[in-house]
Amino acid sequence: MYNFEFTKPTTIADAVAALKADEAQALGGGQTLLPTMKQRLAAPSSLVSLTAIPEMQGVCMSDANEVCVGGATPHASVAIHAATMFPALAALANRIGDPAVRNRGTVGGSLANNDPSACYPAAALGTGATIKTNTREIAADDYFQGMFTTALEDGEIITEVRFPVPEKANYQKFVQPASRFALVGVFVAKYADGARVAVTGASSDGVFRWAEAEAALSADFSAGALAGLAVPGGDMISDLHGSGEYRAHLVKVMTGRAVTAAA
Repeated sequence: MYNFEFTKPTTIADAVAALKADEAQALGGGQTLLPTMKQRLAAPSSLVSLTAIPEMQGVCMSDANEVCVGGATPHASVAIHAATMFPALAALANRIGDPAVRNRGTVGGSLANNDPSACYPAAALGTGATIKTNTREIAADDYFQGMFTTALEDGEIITEVRFPVPEKANYQKFVQPASRFALVGVFVAKYADGARVAVTGASSDGVFRWAEAEAALSADFSAGALAGLAVPGGDMISDLHGSGEYRAHLVKVMTGRAVTAAA
């Protein structure tokens, strides 16, 4: 590690002001950023912690039937407080990492980092969530722009995420046992106007929607509706944990399990 400045503002305005300093970096739970700094792969001159801002904390239900989660809310809080509002979201949060990660990692930090194997991107894209920042609101379909890439601009921070509550939903994760990340994770949600299917951990382009499965499940929300569908393996991640073809196979398997569990 090396020397750097550390600030812990208590308002969004103060955090935004602090991030205007040269080479300043927002800090959520630090589950990705701090290990990266230790490896000298990142070297911000100043860290701006977002964990002491009350308006970025908490879980609540809106009048629009959305579960609203503050950007600095840790996964453990989502697992507890969303359990009755949105059980599938709470269950997803409860399986992230281990207890230490769940008590430190934040929703906003996960979405801002957009790791290709993280769980929250699947929940956000699978529900058509709205990502609220200090300057605007971004639809999930516009927010994710590739591996570790998002629509966030420099100095922009996620203050809240709004998840529309579906009629039925489930998240299935095939866990990579060493990291607890998803080798493949699939979030399935059924709404009155159709189904959404979001996949994490599989594609070299990061989280994505499986359009063919969405069309099939919108007509018949059952695992049987997926018969005959296949995900091409050419664009899938291929590494020591599994080939692209293996991940493509898992996408269909986990989607079927998620639909069965949701129904």
